[in-house]
Amino acid sequence: MARLLIISGIVLIIVGLAWEARGRLPWQRLPGDLILRVGDIRIHVLWAVSLLLSVIFSLLLWITRR
Repeated sequence: MARLLIISGIVLIIVGLAWEARGRLPWQRLPGDLILRVGDIRIHVLWAVSLLLSVIFSLLLWITRR
């Protein structure tokens, strides 16, 4: 349980730092992200971001289960 709490804390710190740095990054969207515009409605489909987060979380889980 302690290991899970430590890993969760580290992940939250990384997410918090990324959230603060998002305005200073040189890109706004990753290649592969889609924006669908229909009239006044905009839908953002973040395929690349979802894939990147999935890979990161999978690696973290794989590391913690070893």
